[in-house]
Amino acid sequence: MSISKDNITDKVIDEYQFSGEREQVLVHGLIRHLHAYAREVGLTHSEWRAGLTFLTKAAQFTDEGRNEFSLLSDVMGLSSLVDLLASPPRATPGSVLGPFHVHDSLEQPNGVDLKGEQPGTPTVFEGVVRSADGEPLEALLDFWQNADNALYPKMDATQDYHNLRCKLRTGPDGRFRFRTLLPKPYGIPDDGPVGDLVRAAQRHCMRPAHFHVIVSADGYRPVTTEVFFAGDPYIDSDAVFGVRDALVTQVENVPDPAQALDAGMPTPFSRVRFDFQLVALSAPQA
Repeated sequence: MSISKDNITDKVIDEYQFSGEREQVLVHGLIRHLHAYAREVGLTHSEWRAGLTFLTKAAQFTDEGRNEFSLLSDVMGLSSLVDLLASPPRATPGSVLGPFHVHDSLEQPNGVDLKGEQPGTPTVFEGVVRSADGEPLEALLDFWQNADNALYPKMDATQDYHNLRCKLRTGPDGRFRFRTLLPKPYGIPDDGPVGDLVRAAQRHCMRPAHFHVIVSADGYRPVTTEVFFAGDPYIDSDAVFGVRDALVTQVENVPDPAQALDAGMPTPFSRVRFDFQLVALSAPQA
């Protein structure tokens, strides 16, 4: 069969046949959308070559500690779309995992002091993990955040490897409470092709301050998400589109010495309250 602009998409799809049904759906859909994009925008040779150069540069910036392709997915909103597609109704919405999660955080007791003597705004983070029906759950929280200099340990060799991160378990009442610092807004890596793309679009590279949390419980779907703070200057323009209304909470200033004593905190301190909601494994997807 002679190849023409009218039949090339079908011809290419015919040549890619897989034993797995899901593979067929994924690859055939990708081919259709790539070809449709080229037709829609009238893609030229020079533009096609520029796109390949961009991807080549992204590969050159990717190593064990940084994935420029993951960053590209983030700034194009694809990562957040996948999070939203995977968020079942009635569960706390998912948000961006980000590049700074590690799997070997130490398990600490509920109530742990993560802040130590380092600079920053002393903050209590507390809340409850519940089922969609409101029942408290014994859950595991995997928590991480940046320091007062806006850097994560992966970005800052002066920080302890385990700084401001931990795993901790709630009791049967689902409650958690521990001491940390208020995180800071920070910029995504912008020295590579993704940074060039964001600047060319006249966007900034900043993320609002946030806590990262993965919440899991036996028999329930885990949630990978972030907790944001009302009033942050970047709350409405997150570089990676991670903010959801349901994930924004208040930072409470607590000047009461009695409350500070009860929390093991200096006076004044900040308090962030946020409850997480999980759905059973049998619950339908969004």
